[in-house]
Amino acid sequence: MIEAVISGTGLFTPPESITNDELVDAYNQYVKNFNDDNRDEIESGAVEALPFSSSGFIEKASGIKHRYVMHKEGMLDPQRMRPILPSEGELEVVTMGLAAARAALTVANVEAADVDLVIVATTNHQRPYPSIAVEIQHKLGCSGYAYDMGIACSSATFGLIAGVNAIKASAAQTVLVVNPEYASPQVNLKSRDSHFIFGDVATAAIIQNASDVKNGKGFAILDTCQETHYSDNIRCLGNYTDHCNDHLYEEKPFFHQEGRKVFRELLPLVTNFLEKQLERNELQPSNIERYWLHQANINMNEFATKKLLGRKATQDEAPIVLDEFANTASSGSVVAFHKYHNDLSSGDKGIICSFGAGYSIGSLLVQKR
Repeated sequence: MIEAVISGTGLFTPPESITNDELVDAYNQYVKNFNDDNRDEIESGAVEALPFSSSGFIEKASGIKHRYVMHKEGMLDPQRMRPILPSEGELEVVTMGLAAARAALTVANVEAADVDLVIVATTNHQRPYPSIAVEIQHKLGCSGYAYDMGIACSSATFGLIAGVNAIKASAAQTVLVVNPEYASPQVNLKSRDSHFIFGDVATAAIIQNASDVKNGKGFAILDTCQETHYSDNIRCLGNYTDHCNDHLYEEKPFFHQEGRKVFRELLPLVTNFLEKQLERNELQPSNIERYWLHQANINMNEFATKKLLGRKATQDEAPIVLDEFANTASSGSVVAFHKYHNDLSSGDKGIICSFGAGYSIGSLLVQKR
């Protein structure tokens, strides 16, 4: 039976960053300007005053303290509240994806030419076509075939699972899964409830047939599981027809969520999903050395691990990276895996799990070789 192994991962961190204090200062100045300009309408009840924010509010609501972004200019301008994007050059998802991919290839000791499948799995497809995966395949010099895929915040785990399935079906020998999450442009910086959520990052992973792993290390993939349930409580309000309509930026922000409904509905699905996966593999939650969970909200992660373990998890048991990176959509659990796996011993087991819009849940049970 063919065994699939994660033999290396890579991480690209954008060069610019924004703290909560910086974000709040710009947002609160925007709010002050808006409320001052609309004072008469606000007093008459025709217009609702915008609420102010604080770093304390953001950290309590999400656990986020900081985020990395590809383009900071414009984001902190109260008169603009949108990043200023370059008009020319390589797409950000390509730049980010190539950097993460090269890092993963180095860790796995794999030549690009030996990669025979490239999957780019991401939440926001910066360009529908030609395929980003095919461009990355071309620029790296990989062989075989490539394709793009996405299912919101579970894109990375679903991409990894697609790579595992390709290995086991002998449709590929070496798979490169790239997750460039260029998420900051979707943020509505004028919204107190969502202006802090997203940051930019890219991750990549090499999945190989175990017989081809040169360093004899990595993580064997013992089990994979996927599940979806339809919900539009996290939704994208933009699409390729927007250029045909007027005033969409102000009237229809790109990203929207019903946070309380998501928390109430999605988390029971996640914990039940993980309990079933563990039971199927004859494991108890305590048999898992590390949980690399989706990094959207610290309260969600703490709820899930407490339900599983019966107590609050430690940082060693369920590493948190969203305080530094913010919500990086599907890449969050892979960022956590990349940064927190080297200390595990041979035989230790872990779970890489993502959950988000869809609702979608993806999970890989892995074991250190």
